[in-house]
Amino acid sequence: MSGQLKEVRDRIGAVKSTQQITKAMKLVAASKLRKAQDNIIKMRPYATKLYEILGNIVAGTEGDVNIAYANERKSEKVLLVVITSNRGLCGAFNSGIAKMAQACIKEKYSEQKAAGNVEVLCIGKKGYDALKKDKSLKFNLDHIDLLNKLAFDKTATVAELIMKEFITKNYDVVEVAYSQFKNQVIQIPAVERYLPIQKIEGQKGKETTEKDSKTKPDFIFEPDKIAIIEELVPKILKTQFYRYLLDNNASEHGARMTAMDNATENAEELIRDLKIKYNRARQAAITTELTEIVAGAAALQG
Repeated sequence: MSGQLKEVRDRIGAVKSTQQITKAMKLVAASKLRKAQDNIIKMRPYATKLYEILGNIVAGTEGDVNIAYANERKSEKVLLVVITSNRGLCGAFNSGIAKMAQACIKEKYSEQKAAGNVEVLCIGKKGYDALKKDKSLKFNLDHIDLLNKLAFDKTATVAELIMKEFITKNYDVVEVAYSQFKNQVIQIPAVERYLPIQKIEGQKGKETTEKDSKTKPDFIFEPDKIAIIEELVPKILKTQFYRYLLDNNASEHGARMTAMDNATENAEELIRDLKIKYNRARQAAITTELTEIVAGAAALQG
């Protein structure tokens, strides 16, 4: 009986130690989340509006100026950028992104995958860990640690490389799998088209007539159309790529904070159950000892 008590006591001590670790990790994640959340909240409206402007420019200049980043080609060579985290302990955050990436390949690019023309650019080690079992995929691990020191200059360099590869026709389409940050509890895995740029047809949420769909917006460009497009389009694409990383970074910290909070609560419940079990075992041991004492005293009197 004493051995059972010691075992339960040791388990209670181990769970309490784990609970202290999960509490500390929750506080660290909450601290990092605050900064990451501020960054994406400030960045998202700017990046979204810029990308909307880009889609309008592509639609408005169609036939007048050839924008290389908007050229639609047959999707023979595909690049899928999978943005996850370098560390775990964040619930289903990484597995959700990996499943979205696999679903995208299966639904859109199964033929290209069979031909060995799907390459995965992993940003974050967990994405590679989840997808490396698929031997038909090619993996690019040159920028797997990009999230360690997240800065616009570093992400812009990677965006430039991707854009260059698209221009030189090494890739016909570029998709990005990442997690959209909604709030501390909700993160939404998503796959978005990065290249070629998709033009915006009409306004979202409004029905467009056949006449409206044929109407082309007429922008006034200063100094001139070609110079503005050559300067503006790459900057908008770099900003959009940075937005993906900021979104994913905030989602990671939110998911980890939620996971550690749940782990702390589960540890509390486990400690409560173990204490009940310990008290019952101790009471049973005391009862057994009293019974033995009484029986011994009765035997001596007899």
